[in-house]
Amino acid sequence: MNNTVLNTVLRFIGLVLLQVIICSNINFLGYLNPYIYIIFIFLYPISNNRLLFIFLSFLLGLSVDLFLDSGGVHATASVAIAYVRPLFLKFSFGAAYEYQAIKFSNTTFSQRLIYFISLIVIHHALLFSLVIFDQNEALLIIKQTFYSSIFTLIICLLLTSLFSKKEL
Repeated sequence: MNNTVLNTVLRFIGLVLLQVIICSNINFLGYLNPYIYIIFIFLYPISNNRLLFIFLSFLLGLSVDLFLDSGGVHATASVAIAYVRPLFLKFSFGAAYEYQAIKFSNTTFSQRLIYFISLIVIHHALLFSLVIFDQNEALLIIKQTFYSSIFTLIICLLLTSLFSKKEL
């Protein structure tokens, strides 16, 4: 097993456990819930098989769903952002994505911010729409999406900056 596969497996397991054990127990003011397991989808290597990536995203969401007994909403939201990720990679990173030469350590903060915000908001909007599933509660869906997106964004940026490999 090569180093990339081992890192991917460890990131998958670590993020699911971190989400289920720690982050799922955070519910500040009823709106602040971080969903950091989606970092796996953000940082998955671009050059790998797309079908495998979408399947792994499904397994990631399903794993969280099984632990949290949430009925498939995390799997649906994870597959959705995995499917649209290439559009946002191209939008955020431009030519670097075209040549599959994106290294997050070499990107600007604003590029990473646009990329993360886009996928986090899509993920959270879909997730909370499925969880609440009531058009009369649209304001609640928007509030939960907004606050949880900000909290998730801050934690994702902190984690990626802490664990990124700095090149000298």
